[in-house]
Amino acid sequence: MAGKKAAKLPRAAYESELLRLQAELVKLQEWVRAEGARLVVVFEGRDAAGKGGTIKRVTEYLNPRVARIAALPTPTERQRTQWYFQRYVEHLPAAGEIVLFDRSWYNRAGVERVMGFCTKEEYQRFLHQCPIFERMLVEDGILLRKYWFSVSDTEQETRFRKRLEDPVRRWKLSPMDLESITRWEAYSQAKDSMLVHTDITEAPWYVVESDDKRRARLNMIAHLLSTVPYQEVEPPVIELPERPPSAGYQRPPRDLQTYVPDHAATL
Repeated sequence: MAGKKAAKLPRAAYESELLRLQAELVKLQEWVRAEGARLVVVFEGRDAAGKGGTIKRVTEYLNPRVARIAALPTPTERQRTQWYFQRYVEHLPAAGEIVLFDRSWYNRAGVERVMGFCTKEEYQRFLHQCPIFERMLVEDGILLRKYWFSVSDTEQETRFRKRLEDPVRRWKLSPMDLESITRWEAYSQAKDSMLVHTDITEAPWYVVESDDKRRARLNMIAHLLSTVPYQEVEPPVIELPERPPSAGYQRPPRDLQTYVPDHAATL
């Protein structure tokens, strides 16, 4: 029914399909490595929209030497004087690599625009240069995928409250996150303007509905896999060698080494 909210995806169905998709991601990784392809995946969206959790599921079984996450900190004074895209360029993949941007150059179109961290001229220059920059990446052979994670205001607030009450996730709630509550419409307007100017044929935006984190993760991963023409690469044949007979080695006495205490025995 149009407009009806989908039921939350059952955990058993989610975990089964997630594992299947993660196996396909491993195949994608091996294809990228074998073909010398370069894949860039941009994750953008509001705070608490589910970007980080999705990135974790994407990379869970991947080789960190092939697939790495770029989550850049606040720019240094020197970086602020560079061409805006410069500090992102150095994180782009070489042949056989995948880079997942946990937020990206689109900071300028979002938080910097809304919070006044850039001038109006810098913002307008970004909107002009970004499509040119991305066309250059694609023309050079980079596979560029851009995902916007969309979350409702009520769900975002619910997630913020859970972070506030959870000691292992409290660090994820920053003063900037709280600002996003009071500037909801400003962020909405910034997002709309960003999509209008940067949703280009060569690198379109794909919106992920993320009020249900499980659905969002599966939908995003399945879509990514569907957009890359990867094929399964036959792994090399590996056989475990026979362990040679002992040549007389004897392990040193245990009391000569310091062992980690058996905390698990106290449970």
